Parts: sequence; structure tokens; C-alpha cells
Amino acid sequence: MTASPSSAEGSSGLPDRPKLVLASASPRRLSLLEQIGIVPDAVVSADIDEEPRPGELPRPLAQRLARQKAEHVAAQRTDAALVLGADTVVSVGRRVLPKAEDEKTARACLKLLSGRRHKVLTAVVLRPSAGWPQGTPCERLVETSVIFHRLTDAQIDALIAQGDWQGKAGGYAIQGAAAAHIRQIGGSYSAVVGLPLFETAQLLRGQPVGKPSGGWIA
Repeated sequence: MTASPSSAEGSSGLPDRPKLVLASASPRRLSLLEQIGIVPDAVVSADIDEEPRPGELPRPLAQRLARQKAEHVAAQRTDAALVLGADTVVSVGRRVLPKAEDEKTARACLKLLSGRRHKVLTAVVLRPSAGWPQGTPCERLVETSVIFHRLTDAQIDALIAQGDWQGKAGGYAIQGAAAAHIRQIGGSYSAVVGLPLFETAQLLRGQPVGKPSGGWIA
């Protein structure tokens, strides 16, 4: 009986590469993967409740949501697949900032972030489907510190008018107009955008994928 290409073993004795599924509808995460030459075979939005649980702290929240996204999509796959899930949380101390869905929320976030340091926590998780049991479940959490300079009311008004705060954790997009107001960043820029590229590449490099298909990245 001949094995399918997705589950057959290559000449190295390792399984051939399965499908890579991005468990996110975020165009930013898709664009970041493409930046390092990775194009997912499928993009599936994970329909989960992203509300923090009572008393849940920023780090566990980011990890839980990334896991749930990856596991939710992996459970739906019957083929050989590796599912990538990620989540980004913006926090000031123990306080989790919301995703800004209206101007009032975005303005409140920017006023809170003005002139102070905050953390951006991005978790990335890989979960193999049942159809690819050789895969290795793994994950990373990347913490980045970001400092805004002290924003004037006029600068906050201008950032709100730009509109790229919509749907963004903390009410800003570092790859957008807010970049003109960020004084310092310590850590991973791509993690603040939505996906830590080095850590993601390292997780993919660690998967047991052989030739001739090879891995997703050198």
C-alpha cells in the first residue's frame, strides 16, 4: 500500500512535510510569514472566545488563547497538517488592554500608554493534527517592551484620525502611524506586529520533516 505524499517517509527516514495551516484571519500574520518565505497551505479563522477570564494575567492569557486557536483548528483537520496559532496581548503591569473596537477605547488606551513603558506578549503555538502524529507540539512566548513618548491631545487626535487602531490590542499599530511616537522598543518588532518571526522559524525548524519536501524554512 502506497502512503500519501503528506504522510510518506522521505529518504532521511523522516516524514514528508504536512500542510501548514495558519489558525488566524489576521492579514498581518500572513504577511509576516510571507516575509520569510513561508506561505501557509490554508488560512482558517479560529472561532474562540478571546475574553480574559476573571483574574487572568497577561502572560497566561496570551498562551491560552494561542493554544486554543491552534488546538481548535487542529481538531478539525483529518489530513496531515501542522497548525500555527498565535495571540498578542498588550499589558500595563497586570492590566490587559483591550482590542480597540471604537474611538473611545482607542483614545483611552493611548492616554494610558502615553509616556510610559508597556509590554507586548505574543505567544506562538504549533499543534499537529491527528493525521500527522509524528509532529511535535511546541510553543514560545515572546515579551517585548515598548515605550511611547508623552503624547499631546493633538497627537492622540491625529492617531485616532488615521484609523489603523481598529481591532488592535492596545489601540495602536506599531507598523502604522504610531511608529512616529514610539521612543524605544526592547525585544521583537515582529512580535509586536503579531508574530515573532525568529521564534516561529525556530519552532518550524524543529519539526521532524525529511526530504524530498524538506522543512518550511532553511
